[in-house]
Amino acid sequence: MTDRQRPSLDRVRSALSRTRLRIAFAVLILVSAAVVASAATSGGLSTASEDELPEAPPTENHTVITESGRAGTITAYAPDGEPVYYNNTRTKYFDVDPVENESMTIEYTATDTIHTEGPTCSAPPCALNVVERANLSTGEVDVLYERYDHQETAGEWHDADRINETHIAIADIVADQVFIVNTETEVVDWLWDAQSDFPVEGGGPYPGDWAHINDVEYIEEGEMAGNLMASLRNQDQVVFLDPQDGLVEDWTLGDENEYDVQYEQHNPDYIPESQGGPAVVVADSENGRIQEFQRNGSEWTRSWEWSDSQMQWPRDADRLPNGNTLVTDTHGNRVMELNESGDIVWEVGSTLPYEAERIETGDESDGGQSASELGLESQTEAESSSGGGGGSSLIDIDPLGSIGDFIESTLPHRIYNGLLFASPVWMGSSEFAAVGIALLTGLVWIGLEIRWQIHDAGIRFRRPFYRNGGN
Repeated sequence: MTDRQRPSLDRVRSALSRTRLRIAFAVLILVSAAVVASAATSGGLSTASEDELPEAPPTENHTVITESGRAGTITAYAPDGEPVYYNNTRTKYFDVDPVENESMTIEYTATDTIHTEGPTCSAPPCALNVVERANLSTGEVDVLYERYDHQETAGEWHDADRINETHIAIADIVADQVFIVNTETEVVDWLWDAQSDFPVEGGGPYPGDWAHINDVEYIEEGEMAGNLMASLRNQDQVVFLDPQDGLVEDWTLGDENEYDVQYEQHNPDYIPESQGGPAVVVADSENGRIQEFQRNGSEWTRSWEWSDSQMQWPRDADRLPNGNTLVTDTHGNRVMELNESGDIVWEVGSTLPYEAERIETGDESDGGQSASELGLESQTEAESSSGGGGGSSLIDIDPLGSIGDFIESTLPHRIYNGLLFASPVWMGSSEFAAVGIALLTGLVWIGLEIRWQIHDAGIRFRRPFYRNGGN
């Protein structure tokens, strides 16, 4: 072989190598795209319309579920599992409560996003926050109280709790306040501002989504009767408020950034002394678990926790009078009922559910006993996924799922939850892995193409400094 032949052969080999790599890159990207496209068109879980609602298993009472994700819905399931009510009029639905002594009637908070400029919105998007009452049998809906707010991001009321026939307490995320309003006169009779007791240097970004007060509950009996319990999500704390004296400091549950206690929790429910309390059942959202705290003397002690391998971002948990616990797992896309042994005995799929309520069992955990009273045993994710036996087989191998699980375990929980919230509901660990592989393959391919172009153009890069001899 002559010197003239060798460079041409080298060029041929280089061209063949590049072609093989390009084919491999293209195949990887196409396979990844096929995985994502298959999931998107598989006709999986959707609550976008009443016709697409999944049926629920039978249960003893009606179950109402609200959604506040990419589409706002409120759905009621009959005891036989059939949907009997559906509404998607509002942009988002949040807290829902049964109305005492009125069968099949509920009250809830909801938000409408306003995208057009007008007298109630000078700089869109804005929000219209409402407390409404709905008759699930007739479909009649009445607005009890409403307010226009200047912002849409962190501009919602996530919870309202009825105090008596004329007054309700509202958790106001917009202004970082809890207030009591007379719905007949629309006069605010009492107000607590979180800034009066918490520094603005903590929590979330101020003055944007600083405290994110996502829950309020009026306590009707026991030592704390007449007080309010509120959830400051971004301070990682559940607080108790005396309408006369304000914050009851020695009853505060949790502390900011003490994530082993709770991390950006949602919807705490109070269990009074008559039911084995004082105790608080709370959805520990960013830690991916449901837990309960028992008041012992002047301290809160964790008395129960539950999670499984699917639990992702719970936002509600109610202790039912039968001893079971009704749980809403937002990013797990499910609402489920756990029995006293920790087994799932009832479950229905839901697209980013916010809250669930059994309307014949009282308001939230009303009538439910504490974990200590029931003797509930905790269950962790590791315990829930360790059983079953039977070993593994090649059929069980899911490479994309394993990569997705690795991505989930590597990313901070909060970032992964953010991706789930922003992505379509059909995106699971395998789909995230496929997207990650496609992006990584594309970046490597682009990098190599740039390198090849530079090489073919005869451009060489040399170090600017050279060592000369021993100097």
